[in-house]
Amino acid sequence: MTKTIWIIDDDLVSQFAIRYCVEQYGSGYKTDVFSSAEEALSAAKELSKASGAFPKIILLDLVMNHMNGWEFIDQLKNITSAKNFPNIFILSAFTNAKDRAIAKEHPEVSGYFDKPLSQASLSKVFSQKITQ
Repeated sequence: MTKTIWIIDDDLVSQFAIRYCVEQYGSGYKTDVFSSAEEALSAAKELSKASGAFPKIILLDLVMNHMNGWEFIDQLKNITSAKNFPNIFILSAFTNAKDRAIAKEHPEVSGYFDKPLSQASLSKVFSQKITQ
């Protein structure tokens, strides 16, 4: 069964690097890339209306124009049920120590990693039990 991974990042280089890292990790993962949190929320709303399957994993940048990663998570909670809530992994440069602390304690965040994403970090993502 193919697992869907959403990459939400407004930086084209990061999008490419993250997607490449996922593709190099192995098959069985379908990636959808979104250039903004708003774009991803729109897709989530469409999935919800169509009773579609939400992604198993979201790799989320925190610092984006218009809507940041924290705002995205808050909005996503209003769209999907706790049962269908994706495993969210924050990918960020963490220039703000406050963001790192929030990510570590946030109930909807499954993990956090510094950019650029490495194979070792991705291995940690996939080694967690993704039950959805």
